[in-house]
This record gives sequence, C-alpha cells and structure tokens, in this order.
Amino acid sequence: MGTLYVVATPIGNLEDLTLRARRVLGEVALIAAEDTRRTRQLLNHLGLHTPTLSYFEHNKLARLDQILAALDTGDVALVSDAGTPAISDPGQELVRATLDAGHTVVPVPGASAVLATLVASGLSTAAFYFVGFLPRRGVERREALTGVATAQATLIFYESPHRLAEMLEDALTVLGDRPAVVAREVTKLHETFVRGSLSTCLAAYKDTAVLGEVTVLIAGAAPVSDRRWEEAEVRAELARRLAAGARRREAAKAVADLAGWTPKEIYGLDL
Repeated sequence: MGTLYVVATPIGNLEDLTLRARRVLGEVALIAAEDTRRTRQLLNHLGLHTPTLSYFEHNKLARLDQILAALDTGDVALVSDAGTPAISDPGQELVRATLDAGHTVVPVPGASAVLATLVASGLSTAAFYFVGFLPRRGVERREALTGVATAQATLIFYESPHRLAEMLEDALTVLGDRPAVVAREVTKLHETFVRGSLSTCLAAYKDTAVLGEVTVLIAGAAPVSDRRWEEAEVRAELARRLAAGARRREAAKAVADLAGWTPKEIYGLDL
C-alpha cells in the first residue's frame, strides 16, 4: 500500500522548496502534477527524473483510478503549479479517494501564498477566512462578497490580475473602505505589497496593467455591539436592584444578562 504525499512547491523563489520535499520528489514512483511542463522544470533544476502524470482541473476525476492503481504498487506525490496542493488547486478529490481506498496521506508542508501574504500584511492574524477566487461576473462577485461581509476575520482572496480593479471596486462598494492589502508576485523578483485601505489599493491599480499572481487581504468586519439597553436604562435598573437589597456584584450580573452589557461594565458605573 503506497502513500500519497501532498507536497508544497515554491510559489516563486526556488529556495523555498524544503529539503524534505526534494527528497520525497526524488523517492516516489510517480508525481501527479497540475502542469507536467512546469513540474519538469522544477525537477530539472533539482536534477531529478521522477516520472510525472498530468492531474489538473479538467481531468482530475478521470485520473483518479490511474493514480490509485499507482498507489497499489508505490508512493505518489501530488504537486500543483505553485504552493500547496488542494488550496484553490486540484487535489481535494484525490486526497479523499486515497483515504477511502485505505492508503495513507502525508502532508509535506512548505510555501503557501495564503500564509505568506497574511503574516506580512499587517492585518490581524488572530483569525482569517480564506475565500479563494471570487466569481468572474460582477453580480455573482458582489453576492459572494455580501456573504462574507459580516465575518470578523481577515478575508483572503486570490484574484486574476486582469480582474483586480473590478474586484477591488466591488469590495469597496459592498464592504466599505476597510483596511486592505494587495500582494503581488510574493517571493519573486518584483514582489509588491500595497497597504492602506480598499480605496488606496483601488487607486493604485485602477488604471494600471497588472501582471503576476495576486492575493488580496481585507480586514474583517468590526464587532457588532450586543448592547440592548442604553446607559440610562442600565443605571436605573442597577439602582433599583441595589435599593431592593441586592449586592452590587449580583445586581451587575443580573442587569448584564438583561441589557447585553458585561457585568464588569455595569459594576463600574457610578450612581
């Protein structure tokens, strides 16, 4: 029973290939590659001669049986054109089919445009929501943006350079002028980060021909207050309970449950 290795490859800089990934690519019996020509360039750079098989969006289901058969006799590596497979690239179906067939799946971590751009963006890394590619058409794109508008996590999108300005314009319309970052050609010679707001990013790219891989990051929505009572109402109810003999801490908690405030906020009010 062979093992399927899900191998991350560089998103630009070849030095980002891990030593483990190089070893695995040289040891497996077969490499399932999104584009065998691009993978062959990487293998030639490494001096490796491992056989490759094309596995891309339009043949990924037809190739499943062939790759599973290869796993019956040896190990297989899955790679995409760049970065980590199965993240906006083919691979999810193969991983599921491999597990269902009783084989082992092993990740070989490495480069990922999602994490590389997030940690250098300056936006919050406490929580993030990877959306991937938005729909191409404006109506569907705006609907998709509306669907994530209330998420309080940093939003991360992949986008075609040819649609970048349209996407930023729609994001500005739907989400408002939030903090945002456009990262282009990350890890490559012409790596560029435009940081500021959505309007800043739109101004930078509205009338500019854009080339290369693009990742867009947008700050999440601001927390919505859960307060249901105004301060005057809170003070009045707190005073009433204290006058009735309740201890301040107990009264603060009881009013907090009613008002949507925190007990600490109410406990500290001056009456």
